Amino acid sequence: MPEPERRRRRPPVSCVLCRQRKIRCNRESPCNNCLRSRSGTCVYENIISQLPQRTAELSLGPPDSAPANKTSSIGTSSTVPSRSPVSSFRATSSTAASTRPGHQAAQDVELLKYRIKQLEEQLSKAESSASLSPVQAMETITSRISGTFYVHYRDSLAGQSSRAILHSTTHKSREFGQSHWVNGLLIIRDIIAAMEPYVREETCRASILMQKSKSLARVIKKRRAPSWPVKPSTHLPPKDVADELVDCYLRTTETVYRILHIPTFKRDYEAHWVSQGEPSTAFLVQLKLVLAIGAATYDDTFSLRAEAMQWVYEALTWLSEPWFKHRLNIQYLQTNLLLLLARELVDVSPDLVWISAGTLLRTAIYMGLHKDPTRLPPNMTTFIVEMRRRLWNTLLELCLQLSLTSGGPPMISLDMFDTEPPSNFDDEQLTTEDPVPRPEDSFTQASLVISLRKTFPTRLAIAKFLNDHDSHITYEETLRLDAELRTSYKMVLRTLQNYRTSAGPWPSKFELDIMGVIMNRHFLSLHIPFYALSLREAAYAFSRKVVVETSLKIWRAIFPLSYNEAVPASSDTTSPDRHDLTRFAICGSGTFRIIPLQASTLIATELRAQLREEDTMGPGLVRQDFLSVMQEAKIASLQSIRAGETSIKGYFLISVITAQIEALMKGLSKEEFPPFLLRAAEDDEFAEETALGILEEMVAQQQQAEGSGEGSEKTQSTTPSQHQDDWDFPVSKESSSPNSAAAKRSW
Repeated sequence: MPEPERRRRRPPVSCVLCRQRKIRCNRESPCNNCLRSRSGTCVYENIISQLPQRTAELSLGPPDSAPANKTSSIGTSSTVPSRSPVSSFRATSSTAASTRPGHQAAQDVELLKYRIKQLEEQLSKAESSASLSPVQAMETITSRISGTFYVHYRDSLAGQSSRAILHSTTHKSREFGQSHWVNGLLIIRDIIAAMEPYVREETCRASILMQKSKSLARVIKKRRAPSWPVKPSTHLPPKDVADELVDCYLRTTETVYRILHIPTFKRDYEAHWVSQGEPSTAFLVQLKLVLAIGAATYDDTFSLRAEAMQWVYEALTWLSEPWFKHRLNIQYLQTNLLLLLARELVDVSPDLVWISAGTLLRTAIYMGLHKDPTRLPPNMTTFIVEMRRRLWNTLLELCLQLSLTSGGPPMISLDMFDTEPPSNFDDEQLTTEDPVPRPEDSFTQASLVISLRKTFPTRLAIAKFLNDHDSHITYEETLRLDAELRTSYKMVLRTLQNYRTSAGPWPSKFELDIMGVIMNRHFLSLHIPFYALSLREAAYAFSRKVVVETSLKIWRAIFPLSYNEAVPASSDTTSPDRHDLTRFAICGSGTFRIIPLQASTLIATELRAQLREEDTMGPGLVRQDFLSVMQEAKIASLQSIRAGETSIKGYFLISVITAQIEALMKGLSKEEFPPFLLRAAEDDEFAEETALGILEEMVAQQQQAEGSGEGSEKTQSTTPSQHQDDWDFPVSKESSSPNSAAAKRSW
């Protein structure tokens, strides 16, 4: 007599695959082993117990037949552990056909519905995971001209390569976020790729001249930089020159970055010239940084560049000494903020200023500036309260500015401080007893920074959106931030316009222009990641429109149409026709050198794209305002070299793009492009009378100055010179000053 079939008394709690493999199951859906193995669908035999009560009652039928029916169903499921729900349903139905067809069919339908629900949940989790962790890819770009770049892409929709967004770029030991200028220049990398086969030839004249320019740049930078360390000295320029430098600083930089209390600084400044005693080193260092910043807008050639660099090195030496608690005061913060600005303008490692700003931010937090003075111990005067608020506000603005320039995360958030914005005081009011802030519609020396502070939360969100490591770039978020920034910017513009129509004081042209540049830069940075896509997909047409219009606004704010006619007059330091913002762009380095360069490159890219899109477009149909920007950009790059820029790659870049636009307008074929661009590089960009000739003249002037003993006080720098085989042309300007420097150094 055959032995009766043995049945399991206890229903299994592990999934089918784990039970077959005899491994521990964590009883989740799906379980950990099935997730790890990816070898099948996670199925549980006791799924009926997990169904809703109504489904269980329907499946089990009458109470007297429940055990038999349940056992039959479980046995059927165990024979098909990895089948699809449809095949499981068919197998179950065929097996249960001889028992209770109605109840079993209803049970199988409910099982199938439950399984479909499980699969939908798994698919939803997978899509959510894909959106939170986008697909990443890396592209390597190597060129003899530009070096090696590793471009990291992030695809917001997995599997759609056309939607890939450039996330960051790695070059040497640095990581550049989306707001860094180099990511925007990758749009025109086809020009470099087209010239690469020709440039690699040893007989290529353009390549030879490029290497020669690098060698000259190294010599110029090495001879100019003072030896380290540079002990602070009491040596200052004549008072009339110093007065002009101080005025240059106060009418430009101090209006945007409130650092000094102007009446107190002027009082100490005048006392320094009449004092017979030993001057305060702390004030002397601060004064020299003010002079160094003012030297950038002193004239069109930055004739005091060598002296400005000397002053910056003295401040670096003094601040790098072992310091103690007595230095943690307002003056110490003022000096460090001035040093950040001076390093950017004078070009003393400006690409590393973002790192120094982070250190200063921690110092300010350690001093409690991130807490509003009203929440600190009492007995603070209005002067101290407002100066702490101003310095914290300036530090926030610099950290945000440097985040966009360096492509690094801003490292600040709105919930890390509660310091209120500065009040609407004029500096003279702070010296009186119990001053009352002026009304909001009255313009004061703090009005511009108060207006900028109103837009700070949105601008900070944009910097985080672009440069944070885990930022998830979507076009919907881009449009939301754009709308939010436009709303706050319109309110600021309305306030500034009210100042202009009032009877009292109003902002200067420089203040209005620099406000526009700062705000438009955020619009530009926000939409550049989608500009390349907009050239191929109409869905991003708004970003293309914003990039083009904003670039043109920025360029015209820095280089107005009247600038070229006013250049001879503006060479005079006392001329009322000076363009201070233009001098920042030509003579300085860092932020205000990068912004117009980026704008002109994007305008050139748009002009090139329009020529390619319209085959019938002729010279008469090309936008003349774009063409004029190209010519002005070429002139401005050459003027920057005359003012001390040692890298000619910026001039090379804009010249080659201009040559390509000219080739498109002439209707040259694709094969004729590279030779045409190469001839432009050999015959124009590096001709003896242009960029390369200016560098050779700089070296000759340095040799002449050393031979005459003029540079005897300076020795060769012990600091290693920066590499010149990359594309850091906006931040490599440690070169000699032109002819007028010798006359200025007679003191």
